[in-house]
Amino acid sequence: MSDAQLPDKRLVRRSFERAARRYDASAVLQREVGDRLLSHLDAIRIEPARMIDLGSGTGHAFDALRHRFPKTELVAVDIAHAMLIQSRDRASWWRRALQPRNTRLVCADAERLPLATASAQLLFSNLTLQWCRYDAVFAEAARVLEVGGLILFSTFGPDTLKELRAAFSAIDGHAHVNRFVDMHDLGDGLVAAGFADPVMEMETITVEYASVEAVARDLKAIGAHNVLPGRPRGLSGRGRWKQMVERYEQMRRDGVLPATFEVVYGHAWKTPPRHIADGRQVMDFHPRRAP
Repeated sequence: MSDAQLPDKRLVRRSFERAARRYDASAVLQREVGDRLLSHLDAIRIEPARMIDLGSGTGHAFDALRHRFPKTELVAVDIAHAMLIQSRDRASWWRRALQPRNTRLVCADAERLPLATASAQLLFSNLTLQWCRYDAVFAEAARVLEVGGLILFSTFGPDTLKELRAAFSAIDGHAHVNRFVDMHDLGDGLVAAGFADPVMEMETITVEYASVEAVARDLKAIGAHNVLPGRPRGLSGRGRWKQMVERYEQMRRDGVLPATFEVVYGHAWKTPPRHIADGRQVMDFHPRRAP
């Protein structure tokens, strides 16, 4: 992707800071995808000493991760401080007092983690990668995970919000909807970062709305604004908004408007490094078996 197609991190942080208090009321899709991502752990054998919830938001995955790995230290990382505050305060005071103390909240960018190298065994990330340079996130994941560590993530694919993108396309030449990376490029990125045999899956979820305004309200409530650097500052009047709505209304079926989300799931294991810092290749030698 060009720089113009990558999210502006300052806008991402500001958007989620503003959305934190009302996020849970509208993040139905995010919770559903998170639950489906967690179910991928059912078939995976791993006993991490430390796990990272990257892009932890308001902490929806905390209870499920703690239930699966009760003795594991949980490090929750989010770029928005207000999201971390919501995750800390989501339980009543007495439940917080009884919660395990092996949980740390860290406000940081997923591309620059303030965590030690090879300090974790599991990195879980639900619908965060689309706000980042995926190659930078994979590189950081490979750095903080031990050899044999697992990365498990979900993100959105290119067909996400295709109806909204099509409705805007007749208005002007600007990108009004964020761009999303293809599943195959993500798999290649994992291998390039030092992960082995990535497993990639995709499914399409269609959310139905009564109006275009309802689509826009939901996206705003969860902080999913257009955060591209070259984004337009507005539609310059009601006329253009009306044109977009009219285009979107042509897609109405059975009384509702569809909003498509292409959801990509991926996981991979970190392999031993093939090169050392000075560029020399690491060679594996095994003793020859006796005849």
